[in-house]
Amino acid sequence: MHEMAIAEGILDIAQSHARTHEAQRIERIHLLLGELSGVETEALSLAFSSVIRGTIAENAALTWERVPLTGRCHDCGRERRIRPADYLCPDCGGGMEIIGGREMRVDYIEME
Repeated sequence: MHEMAIAEGILDIAQSHARTHEAQRIERIHLLLGELSGVETEALSLAFSSVIRGTIAENAALTWERVPLTGRCHDCGRERRIRPADYLCPDCGGGMEIIGGREMRVDYIEME
């Protein structure tokens, strides 16, 4: 399950920031997860609850926001929400470039 590796990476990032800021406890870790990130949030939550045991993040909440898939037309420059199968701009027929929706990153960490 790759969600376990993701959970471990999230915890590593949070603990590193906690050390840098001399925090005693991590309260919340908020993620940005794009539609195409491939992350199963239920599996991630389960893995996260396992990896935080015995750490300063033991009681931390893991929250996330889904980032919609968006694209920009190479020809007309318009940006819009798209579906994974949208290769052509509905306005001018130009090729679409994905500009959002692949994110998988820590957005913020609440610490004390």
